[in-house]
Amino acid sequence: MILTENVSEYQPKLVKKIMLTLCWILALFVNGAEVREINVLGCSHVEPQIWYRAISGEEFVLQCALPDRDATHIYNNSLPKQHKVKWFWQKDKEPLKAIKESSNPALQGDALWFKPVSNSDSGVFICIIWEKIPCLKIVLEVQTKKVAKCSGYDTSMLYLLAGNGNSITCPGTKCYSHIKKPDVKWYKDGHQIKHRKTRKSLKLKHNEIYLNPTYDKDAGIYVCDYVLYDNTTKWTMRTTVTVEVIRKPLELECRVQFGFERASLMRVTWKRNNKENINEKLNQETRVYPEGLKGHTLLHVAKLKEVTERDLGSNFTCFAENSVGNATAMIQLKRKRRVFLLHVLCSAISILFALLLCTAFIYQHWIEIVLMYRSYLVHSETAGDGKEFDAFVSYAKLDSSESDSTLISEEKFALELLPDMLENKYGYKLCILERDILPGGAYTDEIVTAIKQSRRVIIILSPTYVSGPSIFELQAAVNCALEDKKIKLVLIKFQAFQEPETLHPVVKKALRILPVITWKSSDSSAPNKFWKYMRYHMPVKTTKMLGNWSLKDFCLRLFSLVYR
Repeated sequence: MILTENVSEYQPKLVKKIMLTLCWILALFVNGAEVREINVLGCSHVEPQIWYRAISGEEFVLQCALPDRDATHIYNNSLPKQHKVKWFWQKDKEPLKAIKESSNPALQGDALWFKPVSNSDSGVFICIIWEKIPCLKIVLEVQTKKVAKCSGYDTSMLYLLAGNGNSITCPGTKCYSHIKKPDVKWYKDGHQIKHRKTRKSLKLKHNEIYLNPTYDKDAGIYVCDYVLYDNTTKWTMRTTVTVEVIRKPLELECRVQFGFERASLMRVTWKRNNKENINEKLNQETRVYPEGLKGHTLLHVAKLKEVTERDLGSNFTCFAENSVGNATAMIQLKRKRRVFLLHVLCSAISILFALLLCTAFIYQHWIEIVLMYRSYLVHSETAGDGKEFDAFVSYAKLDSSESDSTLISEEKFALELLPDMLENKYGYKLCILERDILPGGAYTDEIVTAIKQSRRVIIILSPTYVSGPSIFELQAAVNCALEDKKIKLVLIKFQAFQEPETLHPVVKKALRILPVITWKSSDSSAPNKFWKYMRYHMPVKTTKMLGNWSLKDFCLRLFSLVYR
Protein backbone atom coordinates (compact mmCIF):
# COMPACT_ATOMS: atom_id res chain seq x y z
CA MET A 1 0.00 0.00 0.00
CA ILE A 2 2.79 2.33 0.84
CA LEU A 3 4.62 1.54 -2.43
CA THR A 4 1.53 2.15 -4.47
CA GLU A 5 1.01 5.53 -2.87
CA ASN A 6 4.60 6.61 -3.57
CA VAL A 7 4.31 5.69 -7.28
CA SER A 8 1.11 7.63 -7.66
CA GLU A 9 2.64 10.60 -5.89
CA TYR A 10 5.63 10.89 -8.26
CA GLN A 11 3.79 9.97 -11.48
CA PRO A 12 2.88 13.57 -12.56
CA LYS A 13 6.49 14.74 -12.12
CA LEU A 14 7.82 11.82 -14.16
CA VAL A 15 5.40 12.47 -17.03
CA LYS A 16 6.37 16.14 -17.07
CA LYS A 17 10.08 15.31 -17.32
CA ILE A 18 9.47 12.83 -20.13
CA MET A 19 7.44 15.42 -22.12
CA LEU A 20 10.15 18.08 -21.75
CA THR A 21 12.82 15.66 -22.90
CA LEU A 22 10.82 14.69 -25.97
CA CYS A 23 10.31 18.39 -26.86
CA TRP A 24 14.03 19.13 -26.66
CA ILE A 25 14.83 16.08 -28.79
CA LEU A 26 12.23 17.15 -31.36
CA ALA A 27 13.56 20.71 -31.46
CA LEU A 28 17.14 19.53 -31.88
CA PHE A 29 16.03 17.13 -34.56
CA VAL A 30 14.23 19.86 -36.52
CA ASN A 31 17.06 22.37 -36.24
CA GLY A 32 19.60 19.70 -36.98
CA ALA A 33 17.60 18.63 -40.01
CA GLU A 34 17.65 22.15 -41.43
CA VAL A 35 21.37 22.56 -40.79
CA ARG A 36 22.15 19.09 -42.12
CA GLU A 37 20.08 19.89 -45.20
CA ILE A 38 22.27 22.90 -45.85
CA ASN A 39 25.43 20.92 -45.14
CA VAL A 40 24.29 18.33 -47.61
CA LEU A 41 23.89 21.02 -50.26
CA GLY A 42 27.41 22.20 -49.55
CA CYS A 43 26.53 25.72 -48.34
CA SER A 44 28.80 25.53 -45.33
CA HIS A 45 31.86 25.22 -47.58
CA VAL A 46 30.80 27.71 -50.28
CA GLU A 47 32.72 30.98 -50.45
CA PRO A 48 30.68 34.20 -50.20
CA GLN A 49 29.64 35.49 -53.62
CA ILE A 50 28.42 39.02 -52.76
CA TRP A 51 29.65 41.56 -50.19
CA TYR A 52 27.42 44.43 -49.07
CA ARG A 53 27.92 47.40 -46.80
CA ALA A 54 25.10 49.31 -45.18
CA ILE A 55 24.69 52.27 -42.82
CA SER A 56 23.17 51.54 -39.41
CA GLY A 57 19.71 52.99 -38.86
CA GLU A 58 18.81 53.10 -42.58
CA GLU A 59 16.53 50.93 -44.68
CA PHE A 60 18.31 48.11 -46.55
CA VAL A 61 17.39 45.27 -48.91
CA LEU A 62 19.05 41.97 -49.90
CA GLN A 63 17.98 39.99 -52.97
CA CYS A 64 18.32 36.27 -53.41
CA ALA A 65 19.80 36.39 -56.90
CA LEU A 66 23.13 35.26 -58.34
CA PRO A 67 25.60 38.05 -59.21
CA ASP A 68 24.85 39.55 -62.65
CA ARG A 69 26.76 42.54 -64.01
CA ASP A 70 23.91 43.48 -66.37
CA ALA A 71 21.08 42.99 -63.87
CA THR A 72 18.28 45.52 -64.37
CA HIS A 73 16.43 44.85 -61.09
CA ILE A 74 17.43 44.28 -57.47
CA TYR A 75 14.30 42.69 -56.01
CA ASN A 76 11.03 41.15 -57.11
CA ASN A 77 8.06 41.32 -54.74
CA SER A 78 5.84 39.14 -56.98
CA LEU A 79 7.85 35.92 -56.83
CA PRO A 80 5.80 32.78 -57.67
CA LYS A 81 4.91 30.54 -54.70
CA GLN A 82 6.76 27.57 -56.19
CA HIS A 83 9.96 29.60 -55.95
CA LYS A 84 9.67 30.30 -52.23
CA VAL A 85 12.88 31.66 -50.69
CA LYS A 86 14.45 30.34 -47.49
CA TRP A 87 16.84 32.65 -45.64
CA PHE A 88 19.46 31.70 -43.02
CA TRP A 89 21.76 33.89 -40.97
CA GLN A 90 25.03 33.26 -39.18
CA LYS A 91 26.76 35.70 -36.81
CA ASP A 92 30.51 35.11 -36.43
CA LYS A 93 30.98 31.54 -35.13
CA GLU A 94 27.42 31.14 -33.93
CA PRO A 95 25.20 28.35 -35.27
CA LEU A 96 23.21 28.92 -38.43
CA LYS A 97 19.71 30.26 -37.79
CA ALA A 98 16.67 30.17 -40.03
CA ILE A 99 15.00 33.56 -40.60
CA LYS A 100 11.28 33.28 -39.99
CA GLU A 101 8.45 35.62 -40.95
CA SER A 102 8.81 38.77 -38.85
CA SER A 103 8.49 42.54 -39.07
CA ASN A 104 12.26 43.12 -39.22
CA PRO A 105 13.82 41.80 -41.31
CA ALA A 106 10.77 41.21 -43.50
CA LEU A 107 10.47 38.59 -46.24
CA GLN A 108 9.03 40.09 -49.43
CA GLY A 109 9.23 38.11 -52.68
CA ASP A 110 12.86 37.21 -53.34
CA ALA A 111 14.19 39.97 -51.03
CA LEU A 112 14.94 40.43 -47.36
CA TRP A 113 14.07 43.95 -46.10
CA PHE A 114 15.66 45.56 -43.05
CA LYS A 115 13.54 48.45 -41.73
CA PRO A 116 15.99 49.59 -40.49
CA VAL A 117 19.27 47.67 -40.50
CA SER A 118 21.42 47.68 -37.34
CA ASN A 119 24.98 46.77 -36.38
CA SER A 120 23.77 43.47 -34.93
CA ASP A 121 22.56 42.43 -38.41
CA SER A 122 26.13 42.08 -39.70
CA GLY A 123 27.05 38.55 -40.68
CA VAL A 124 26.61 35.91 -43.38
CA PHE A 125 23.23 35.44 -45.05
CA ILE A 126 22.41 32.29 -47.01
CA CYS A 127 19.40 32.03 -49.28
CA ILE A 128 17.94 29.11 -51.20
CA ILE A 129 15.28 29.10 -53.92
CA TRP A 130 14.16 25.55 -54.54
CA GLU A 131 14.91 24.28 -58.06
CA LYS A 132 16.50 27.64 -58.93
CA ILE A 133 19.31 28.69 -56.56
CA PRO A 134 20.77 25.81 -54.47
CA CYS A 135 22.92 28.09 -52.32
CA LEU A 136 23.83 31.79 -52.28
CA LYS A 137 26.09 33.19 -49.57
CA ILE A 138 26.04 36.97 -48.94
CA VAL A 139 28.21 38.93 -46.52
CA LEU A 140 26.65 42.02 -44.91
CA GLU A 141 28.71 44.53 -42.95
CA VAL A 142 26.74 47.25 -41.16
CA GLN A 143 28.66 50.32 -40.01
CA THR A 144 27.78 53.51 -38.24
CA LYS A 145 28.06 56.84 -40.10
CA LYS A 146 31.10 57.71 -38.01
CA VAL A 147 32.96 54.50 -38.86
CA ALA A 148 31.97 54.90 -42.55
CA LYS A 149 33.42 58.45 -42.45
CA CYS A 150 30.22 60.02 -43.75
CA SER A 151 30.78 63.76 -44.30
CA GLY A 152 27.17 64.64 -43.69
CA TYR A 153 24.34 62.32 -44.66
CA ASP A 154 21.44 63.34 -46.86
CA THR A 155 17.96 62.51 -45.69
CA SER A 156 16.54 59.11 -46.65
CA MET A 157 12.98 60.46 -46.70
CA LEU A 158 12.16 63.10 -49.32
CA TYR A 159 8.95 65.05 -49.89
CA LEU A 160 8.90 66.49 -53.41
CA LEU A 161 6.41 69.09 -54.62
CA ALA A 162 4.51 67.96 -57.72
CA GLY A 163 4.98 70.09 -60.82
CA ASN A 164 8.27 71.57 -59.60
CA GLY A 165 11.88 70.76 -60.43
CA ASN A 166 13.53 68.51 -57.80
CA SER A 167 16.63 66.40 -57.33
CA ILE A 168 17.29 63.14 -55.47
CA THR A 169 20.76 62.67 -53.98
CA CYS A 170 22.28 59.30 -53.05
CA PRO A 171 22.98 59.51 -49.27
CA GLY A 172 25.77 56.95 -49.45
CA THR A 173 28.01 59.01 -51.74
CA LYS A 174 28.97 61.18 -48.77
CA CYS A 175 30.43 58.14 -46.98
CA TYR A 176 33.92 56.66 -47.43
CA SER A 177 35.15 60.01 -48.69
CA HIS A 178 38.75 58.70 -48.55
CA ILE A 179 37.98 56.10 -51.24
CA LYS A 180 37.47 56.95 -54.90
CA LYS A 181 33.97 55.96 -55.99
CA PRO A 182 32.63 55.16 -59.48
CA ASP A 183 29.26 56.27 -60.81
CA VAL A 184 26.12 55.34 -58.90
CA LYS A 185 23.51 52.92 -60.21
CA TRP A 186 19.96 53.99 -59.39
CA TYR A 187 16.93 51.73 -58.95
CA LYS A 188 13.29 52.67 -58.39
CA ASP A 189 10.86 50.11 -57.02
CA GLY A 190 13.47 47.46 -57.83
CA HIS A 191 14.11 48.41 -61.48
CA GLN A 192 17.21 50.22 -62.74
CA ILE A 193 16.76 53.86 -63.82
CA LYS A 194 18.23 54.78 -67.20
CA HIS A 195 17.95 57.66 -69.66
CA ARG A 196 14.85 57.23 -71.82
CA LYS A 197 13.65 59.23 -74.78
CA THR A 198 10.09 58.88 -73.50
CA ARG A 199 11.00 60.69 -70.26
CA LYS A 200 13.22 63.66 -71.13
CA SER A 201 12.30 65.39 -67.86
CA LEU A 202 14.31 62.76 -65.91
CA LYS A 203 18.10 63.11 -66.05
CA LEU A 204 20.96 61.32 -64.30
CA LYS A 205 23.82 63.70 -63.61
CA HIS A 206 26.63 63.77 -61.04
CA ASN A 207 25.16 60.79 -59.14
CA GLU A 208 21.86 62.62 -58.73
CA ILE A 209 18.42 62.22 -60.28
CA TYR A 210 16.93 65.44 -61.67
CA LEU A 211 13.15 65.63 -62.14
CA ASN A 212 11.74 68.69 -63.92
CA PRO A 213 8.83 68.61 -63.56
CA THR A 214 8.05 66.05 -60.86
CA TYR A 215 5.04 63.75 -61.35
CA ASP A 216 2.96 61.67 -58.93
CA LYS A 217 4.46 58.51 -60.47
CA ASP A 218 7.93 59.58 -59.24
CA ALA A 219 6.99 58.52 -55.70
CA GLY A 220 8.52 55.25 -54.52
CA ILE A 221 11.60 53.63 -52.98
CA TYR A 222 14.89 54.58 -54.65
CA VAL A 223 18.01 52.44 -54.10
CA CYS A 224 21.50 53.62 -55.05
CA ASP A 225 24.52 51.31 -55.37
CA TYR A 226 28.19 51.93 -55.96
CA VAL A 227 31.29 49.75 -55.71
CA LEU A 228 34.02 50.06 -53.07
CA TYR A 229 37.36 48.25 -53.16
CA ASP A 230 38.76 47.61 -49.69
CA ASN A 231 42.05 45.73 -50.05
CA THR A 232 41.08 42.75 -52.23
CA THR A 233 37.35 42.74 -51.40
CA LYS A 234 34.77 44.23 -53.74
CA TRP A 235 32.01 45.77 -51.63
CA THR A 236 28.70 47.07 -52.89
CA MET A 237 27.58 50.11 -50.90
CA ARG A 238 23.79 50.34 -50.85
CA THR A 239 21.52 53.04 -49.43
CA THR A 240 17.84 53.83 -49.95
CA VAL A 241 15.71 56.96 -50.33
CA THR A 242 11.94 56.92 -49.92
CA VAL A 243 10.24 59.61 -52.03
CA GLU A 244 6.74 60.96 -51.55
CA VAL A 245 5.23 63.42 -54.02
CA ILE A 246 2.91 65.98 -52.51
CA ARG A 247 0.83 68.73 -53.99
CA LYS A 248 0.79 72.31 -52.77
CA PRO A 249 -2.05 72.84 -50.29
CA LEU A 250 -4.64 75.52 -50.97
CA GLU A 251 -6.48 77.70 -48.47
CA LEU A 252 -9.91 79.18 -49.18
CA GLU A 253 -10.53 82.26 -47.02
CA CYS A 254 -13.91 83.77 -46.20
CA ARG A 255 -13.97 86.99 -44.14
CA VAL A 256 -17.39 87.92 -42.69
CA GLN A 257 -18.34 91.11 -40.79
CA PHE A 258 -21.17 90.53 -38.30
CA GLY A 259 -23.01 93.37 -36.55
CA PHE A 260 -23.19 93.61 -32.76
CA GLU A 261 -25.75 91.33 -31.07
CA ARG A 262 -26.11 90.29 -27.45
CA ALA A 263 -27.00 86.71 -28.23
CA SER A 264 -25.60 86.20 -31.68
CA LEU A 265 -25.72 82.82 -33.40
CA MET A 266 -22.87 83.41 -35.85
CA ARG A 267 -22.12 80.56 -38.21
CA VAL A 268 -19.77 80.38 -41.24
CA THR A 269 -19.04 77.30 -43.33
CA TRP A 270 -17.72 76.30 -46.77
CA LYS A 271 -19.88 74.20 -49.07
CA ARG A 272 -18.97 72.37 -52.25
CA ASN A 273 -21.45 72.86 -55.09
CA ASN A 274 -23.84 74.46 -52.56
CA LYS A 275 -24.04 71.20 -50.57
CA GLU A 276 -22.71 70.62 -47.07
CA ASN A 277 -21.29 67.11 -47.00
CA ILE A 278 -20.34 66.10 -43.48
CA ASN A 279 -18.42 63.07 -44.80
CA GLU A 280 -16.04 65.19 -46.87
CA LYS A 281 -12.59 65.78 -45.40
CA LEU A 282 -12.54 69.53 -45.87
CA ASN A 283 -10.58 70.91 -42.92
CA GLN A 284 -12.12 74.15 -41.72
CA GLU A 285 -11.29 76.53 -38.92
CA THR A 286 -12.64 79.90 -37.75
CA ARG A 287 -10.81 82.84 -36.21
CA VAL A 288 -12.81 85.58 -34.42
CA TYR A 289 -11.64 89.19 -34.23
CA PRO A 290 -13.84 91.21 -31.78
CA GLU A 291 -14.35 94.88 -32.61
CA GLY A 292 -16.41 96.14 -29.69
CA LEU A 293 -19.76 97.76 -30.50
CA LYS A 294 -19.18 97.35 -34.23
CA GLY A 295 -19.52 93.62 -33.93
CA HIS A 296 -17.20 90.75 -34.86
CA THR A 297 -15.13 89.75 -37.88
CA LEU A 298 -14.87 86.04 -38.60
CA LEU A 299 -12.14 84.60 -40.83
CA HIS A 300 -13.20 81.13 -41.90
CA VAL A 301 -10.56 79.06 -43.71
CA ALA A 302 -11.02 75.77 -45.57
CA LYS A 303 -7.82 73.84 -46.36
CA LEU A 304 -7.46 71.58 -49.39
CA LYS A 305 -4.51 69.24 -48.89
CA GLU A 306 -4.11 69.02 -52.65
CA VAL A 307 -6.06 70.34 -55.62
CA THR A 308 -7.61 67.53 -57.69
CA GLU A 309 -9.62 67.42 -60.92
CA ARG A 310 -12.77 67.25 -58.78
CA ASP A 311 -11.81 70.51 -57.07
CA LEU A 312 -11.27 72.24 -60.43
CA GLY A 313 -14.79 71.28 -61.47
CA SER A 314 -16.47 72.38 -58.24
CA ASN A 315 -17.96 75.65 -56.96
CA PHE A 316 -17.02 76.53 -53.38
CA THR A 317 -19.60 78.60 -51.52
CA CYS A 318 -19.00 80.46 -48.27
CA PHE A 319 -22.25 80.44 -46.27
CA ALA A 320 -22.62 82.90 -43.36
CA GLU A 321 -25.66 83.35 -41.10
CA ASN A 322 -26.82 84.80 -37.79
CA SER A 323 -30.15 85.67 -36.23
CA VAL A 324 -30.71 88.48 -38.74
CA GLY A 325 -30.23 86.44 -41.93
CA ASN A 326 -27.63 84.84 -44.16
CA ALA A 327 -25.33 85.67 -47.06
CA THR A 328 -23.21 83.69 -49.51
CA ALA A 329 -20.16 84.20 -51.72
CA MET A 330 -18.88 81.74 -54.30
CA ILE A 331 -15.48 81.08 -55.89
CA GLN A 332 -14.39 78.67 -58.59
CA LEU A 333 -10.89 77.27 -58.99
CA LYS A 334 -9.22 77.60 -62.39
CA ARG A 335 -6.25 75.71 -63.73
CA LYS A 336 -3.12 77.82 -63.69
CA ARG A 337 -1.56 78.20 -67.11
CA ARG A 338 1.90 76.91 -67.60
CA VAL A 339 4.40 79.59 -66.67
CA PHE A 340 6.91 78.04 -69.04
CA LEU A 341 4.82 78.93 -72.09
CA LEU A 342 4.46 82.48 -70.81
CA HIS A 343 8.22 82.75 -70.41
CA VAL A 344 8.77 81.44 -73.93
CA LEU A 345 6.26 83.91 -75.33
CA CYS A 346 7.79 86.85 -73.43
CA SER A 347 11.29 85.81 -74.52
CA ALA A 348 10.22 85.56 -78.16
CA ILE A 349 8.57 89.00 -78.03
CA SER A 350 11.63 90.49 -76.31
CA ILE A 351 13.98 89.03 -78.91
CA LEU A 352 11.76 90.23 -81.75
CA PHE A 353 11.57 93.72 -80.23
CA ALA A 354 15.35 93.80 -79.77
CA LEU A 355 15.86 92.73 -83.40
CA LEU A 356 13.52 95.49 -84.58
CA LEU A 357 15.40 98.06 -82.51
CA CYS A 358 18.73 96.85 -83.86
CA THR A 359 17.41 96.94 -87.40
CA ALA A 360 16.07 100.47 -86.96
CA PHE A 361 19.34 101.62 -85.39
CA ILE A 362 21.46 100.09 -88.17
CA TYR A 363 19.18 101.55 -90.83
CA GLN A 364 19.40 105.02 -89.29
CA HIS A 365 23.17 104.97 -88.66
CA TRP A 366 24.32 102.67 -91.46
CA ILE A 367 26.63 105.27 -93.03
CA GLU A 368 28.36 106.07 -89.70
CA ILE A 369 28.81 102.36 -88.88
CA VAL A 370 30.34 101.61 -92.29
CA LEU A 371 32.69 104.61 -92.07
CA MET A 372 33.89 103.59 -88.61
CA TYR A 373 34.36 100.01 -89.76
CA ARG A 374 36.37 101.15 -92.75
CA SER A 375 38.51 103.52 -90.72
CA TYR A 376 39.55 100.93 -88.13
CA LEU A 377 39.18 97.44 -89.50
CA VAL A 378 39.38 97.35 -93.31
CA HIS A 379 42.54 97.43 -95.40
CA SER A 380 42.86 100.11 -98.05
CA GLU A 381 41.56 99.18 -101.51
CA THR A 382 43.84 101.74 -103.19
CA ALA A 383 47.06 99.77 -102.73
CA GLY A 384 48.42 98.13 -105.88
CA ASP A 385 45.56 98.98 -108.25
CA GLY A 386 47.72 101.15 -110.59
CA LYS A 387 45.47 104.19 -110.22
CA GLU A 388 46.94 107.68 -109.68
CA PHE A 389 43.85 109.54 -108.43
CA ASP A 390 41.06 108.70 -106.00
CA ALA A 391 38.50 110.66 -107.99
CA PHE A 392 38.17 112.70 -111.17
CA VAL A 393 35.97 115.81 -110.73
CA SER A 394 33.66 116.74 -113.63
CA TYR A 395 31.71 120.01 -113.49
CA ALA A 396 30.29 122.72 -115.79
CA LYS A 397 32.78 125.47 -116.63
CA LEU A 398 30.96 128.79 -116.38
CA ASP A 399 31.84 131.93 -118.31
CA SER A 400 32.38 135.10 -116.30
CA SER A 401 29.35 136.63 -117.97
CA GLU A 402 27.02 133.88 -116.71
CA SER A 403 25.18 134.64 -113.48
CA ASP A 404 24.55 132.16 -110.70
CA SER A 405 21.70 132.53 -108.24
CA THR A 406 22.89 129.89 -105.78
CA LEU A 407 24.73 130.66 -102.57
CA ILE A 408 27.85 129.04 -103.98
CA SER A 409 28.72 128.46 -107.64
CA GLU A 410 29.33 124.94 -108.84
CA GLU A 411 32.76 125.97 -110.09
CA LYS A 412 33.72 127.24 -106.65
CA PHE A 413 32.25 124.10 -105.16
CA ALA A 414 34.36 121.92 -107.48
CA LEU A 415 37.61 123.90 -107.27
CA GLU A 416 37.58 125.01 -103.62
CA LEU A 417 35.08 123.31 -101.27
CA LEU A 418 35.36 119.79 -102.62
CA PRO A 419 39.20 119.65 -102.52
CA ASP A 420 39.29 121.33 -99.13
CA MET A 421 37.14 118.60 -97.55
CA LEU A 422 38.14 115.49 -99.49
CA GLU A 423 41.84 116.27 -99.89
CA ASN A 424 42.81 118.36 -96.89
CA LYS A 425 40.55 116.72 -94.29
CA TYR A 426 40.10 113.12 -95.42
CA GLY A 427 43.30 112.56 -97.41
CA TYR A 428 41.89 111.78 -100.88
CA LYS A 429 43.69 112.80 -104.07
CA LEU A 430 41.42 114.48 -106.63
CA CYS A 431 42.01 115.02 -110.33
CA ILE A 432 40.83 118.45 -111.52
CA LEU A 433 41.48 118.93 -115.20
CA GLU A 434 42.56 122.59 -115.05
CA ARG A 435 44.82 121.97 -112.08
CA ASP A 436 46.32 118.51 -112.50
CA ILE A 437 46.45 117.88 -116.29
CA LEU A 438 49.04 119.74 -118.35
CA PRO A 439 47.51 121.34 -121.44
CA GLY A 440 48.69 120.47 -124.90
CA GLY A 441 46.88 117.29 -125.77
CA ALA A 442 43.49 116.67 -127.25
CA TYR A 443 40.64 117.49 -124.90
CA THR A 444 38.83 114.19 -125.34
CA ASP A 445 41.99 112.12 -124.90
CA GLU A 446 42.95 114.03 -121.78
CA ILE A 447 39.51 113.43 -120.27
CA VAL A 448 39.52 109.69 -121.01
CA THR A 449 43.11 109.30 -119.71
CA ALA A 450 42.32 111.16 -116.49
CA ILE A 451 39.18 109.05 -115.90
CA LYS A 452 41.08 105.81 -116.46
CA GLN A 453 43.69 106.92 -113.90
CA SER A 454 40.97 107.53 -111.27
CA ARG A 455 39.04 105.18 -108.98
CA ARG A 456 35.93 107.35 -108.84
CA VAL A 457 34.36 109.96 -111.13
CA ILE A 458 32.51 112.74 -109.27
CA ILE A 459 29.90 114.36 -111.51
CA ILE A 460 28.47 117.71 -110.31
CA LEU A 461 25.05 117.86 -111.98
CA SER A 462 23.26 121.10 -112.78
CA PRO A 463 21.12 122.50 -115.64
CA THR A 464 24.28 123.99 -117.18
CA TYR A 465 26.09 120.62 -116.95
CA VAL A 466 23.44 118.42 -118.59
CA SER A 467 22.78 120.92 -121.41
CA GLY A 468 26.39 121.96 -122.05
CA PRO A 469 29.53 120.39 -123.47
CA SER A 470 30.56 118.93 -120.08
CA ILE A 471 27.98 116.16 -120.56
CA PHE A 472 30.62 114.50 -122.71
CA GLU A 473 32.68 113.83 -119.56
CA LEU A 474 29.72 111.93 -118.03
CA GLN A 475 29.34 109.84 -121.19
CA ALA A 476 33.06 109.12 -121.24
CA ALA A 477 32.98 108.14 -117.56
CA VAL A 478 30.08 105.71 -118.18
CA ASN A 479 31.98 104.07 -121.07
CA CYS A 480 35.16 103.75 -118.97
CA ALA A 481 33.22 102.28 -116.03
CA LEU A 482 31.74 99.64 -118.32
CA GLU A 483 35.28 98.65 -119.41
CA ASP A 484 36.94 98.92 -115.95
CA LYS A 485 34.92 97.61 -113.01
CA LYS A 486 37.20 99.44 -110.55
CA ILE A 487 35.89 102.79 -111.77
CA LYS A 488 32.67 103.92 -110.08
CA LEU A 489 30.60 107.05 -110.63
CA VAL A 490 29.33 109.36 -107.87
CA LEU A 491 26.64 111.84 -108.93
CA ILE A 492 26.16 115.09 -106.98
CA LYS A 493 22.86 116.86 -107.60
CA PHE A 494 24.07 120.42 -107.16
CA GLN A 495 20.95 122.00 -108.67
CA ALA A 496 17.64 120.63 -109.88
CA PHE A 497 17.64 120.00 -113.61
CA GLN A 498 15.52 118.62 -116.43
CA GLU A 499 16.99 115.85 -118.54
CA PRO A 500 17.29 116.96 -122.21
CA GLU A 501 15.70 114.63 -124.72
CA THR A 502 18.94 114.64 -126.71
CA LEU A 503 20.87 112.82 -123.96
CA HIS A 504 22.51 109.58 -124.98
CA PRO A 505 20.51 106.50 -123.81
CA VAL A 506 23.51 105.22 -121.86
CA VAL A 507 23.72 108.54 -119.98
CA LYS A 508 19.97 108.50 -119.26
CA LYS A 509 20.24 105.01 -117.83
CA ALA A 510 23.25 106.02 -115.72
CA LEU A 511 21.32 108.96 -114.24
CA ARG A 512 18.54 106.60 -113.16
CA ILE A 513 20.58 103.76 -111.58
CA LEU A 514 23.70 105.45 -110.20
CA PRO A 515 23.78 106.79 -106.60
CA VAL A 516 22.92 110.48 -106.38
CA ILE A 517 23.89 112.75 -103.45
CA THR A 518 21.97 116.01 -103.12
CA TRP A 519 23.79 119.19 -102.10
CA LYS A 520 21.69 121.50 -99.88
CA SER A 521 23.76 124.43 -98.75
CA SER A 522 20.74 126.19 -97.19
CA ASP A 523 20.19 123.39 -94.63
CA SER A 524 22.55 123.64 -91.62
CA SER A 525 22.54 119.88 -91.03
CA ALA A 526 22.81 118.94 -94.71
CA PRO A 527 26.57 119.54 -95.23
CA ASN A 528 27.56 117.11 -92.47
CA LYS A 529 25.28 114.45 -93.86
CA PHE A 530 26.48 115.22 -97.40
CA TRP A 531 30.15 114.66 -96.56
CA LYS A 532 29.33 111.38 -94.80
CA TYR A 533 27.65 110.14 -97.97
CA MET A 534 30.62 111.35 -100.02
CA ARG A 535 33.07 109.43 -97.87
CA TYR A 536 30.79 106.37 -98.05
CA HIS A 537 31.04 106.35 -101.88
CA MET A 538 34.75 107.20 -102.02
CA PRO A 539 37.45 104.48 -102.08
CA VAL A 540 38.26 102.76 -98.79
CA LYS A 541 41.34 104.28 -97.19
CA THR A 542 42.35 102.99 -93.74
CA THR A 543 43.14 105.99 -91.60
CA LYS A 544 43.84 104.12 -88.31
CA MET A 545 46.36 101.40 -87.51
CA LEU A 546 44.92 97.95 -86.84
CA GLY A 547 45.40 96.59 -83.33
CA ASN A 548 43.78 96.16 -79.94
CA TRP A 549 43.63 99.85 -79.22
CA SER A 550 42.00 100.67 -82.56
CA LEU A 551 39.39 97.92 -82.00
CA LYS A 552 38.72 99.35 -78.55
CA ASP A 553 38.30 102.81 -80.03
CA PHE A 554 35.93 101.42 -82.64
CA CYS A 555 33.73 99.85 -79.94
CA LEU A 556 33.77 103.04 -77.87
CA ARG A 557 32.72 105.10 -80.87
CA LEU A 558 29.97 102.60 -81.65
CA PHE A 559 28.62 102.81 -78.09
CA SER A 560 28.73 106.59 -78.23
CA LEU A 561 26.69 106.37 -81.43
CA VAL A 562 24.09 104.24 -79.64
CA TYR A 563 23.71 106.57 -76.66
CA ARG A 564 23.96 109.76 -78.67
